[in-house]
Amino acid sequence: MKNKALGYKDYLDKLRIENNNFGEYEIGRVIAEHKERYIVKHEKGEFEAEITGKLRFSANSREDFPAVGDWVALMNVSEGADFVIIHSILPRFSILSRQAVNKFGELQIIATNIDYGLIVQSVNRDFNVNRLERYLTLCYSSKIEPIIVISKIDLVDKQTLSDLLEKIRNRVDNVSIVPVSNETQAGLKHLEAFMYEGKTYCLLGSSGVGKSSLINSLSGKHLMNTGTIGNHSDRGKHVTTHRELIQLRNGAILIDNPGMREVGITDALDGLENTFEKIQNLIQDCKFSNCTHTAEKGCAVQLAIQSGAIDVSYFENYLKMEREREHYESTVAEKRKKDKDFGKMIKHYKKNNKFDKY
Repeated sequence: MKNKALGYKDYLDKLRIENNNFGEYEIGRVIAEHKERYIVKHEKGEFEAEITGKLRFSANSREDFPAVGDWVALMNVSEGADFVIIHSILPRFSILSRQAVNKFGELQIIATNIDYGLIVQSVNRDFNVNRLERYLTLCYSSKIEPIIVISKIDLVDKQTLSDLLEKIRNRVDNVSIVPVSNETQAGLKHLEAFMYEGKTYCLLGSSGVGKSSLINSLSGKHLMNTGTIGNHSDRGKHVTTHRELIQLRNGAILIDNPGMREVGITDALDGLENTFEKIQNLIQDCKFSNCTHTAEKGCAVQLAIQSGAIDVSYFENYLKMEREREHYESTVAEKRKKDKDFGKMIKHYKKNNKFDKY
């Protein structure tokens, strides 16, 4: 399979030619990750891969390690090889990430080099517009175009579906919304119209919303195991356990992703401004430049809430996510200061303590 079919961009080829460091290496794409062991796809086949010791020890954070979607420079590539070595990571044009669970101030990379994010929610208990806005913020902050996919529409009648879609449209602007059913295949042709050859898509959503079934439907093959809906939970079973890159029948590239219980906001200022554009536009009309939009006289946001122009839950979700963003930024700043102070202490210690050589 040629690299172009895996989403290889022209700028990477130019970079490879201009940079002598990449000239002697083969280029492949990370399609799966298993605790620092990787599966890399190359024109000569699929290979297990490990990173070099130099890359491992020079890494300052998780962002410096390969992730699913990365283009990497490879050594020891030959047909029939047991494994190859990842020498370095080529520059990423997008990084989809969230705040690492229970690790304040740290990022977790979901996938890299993504063109579109498919935000999947089902019509049953998973449906939550607040969570949709979180996923939208992740996409916007990563410069990734979002597409909302509403799954399992065979479980509700037309009126219920219409009401759910209206709830989204009241809160979300300028985003394509595609209702689908993997059971009846309804809406899948519409969704495929958004899937372009050579473009990379990442599935985002909670466990049990039908992501694995969607992959099977779009690929035309039984690639993923699927879970049946539980009688008590009204949700599908969690199936995907790791990230994986899959080639679809129409040439689009899809990255599967384990369901996320938490969607932590990071330094996503641009993402919030795009997700909550209605509020951003109103802020310009507030009487005071330092308005908190909670109790000030002459606040355009509060006036819009009182008149019903914007939904109060929309505003409350904005405030919650803005607080998370500010907390994340302050945590990162504090962590950097501690690391800097620790570095100074070590440097001072080495300078003032000399040891005899044996």
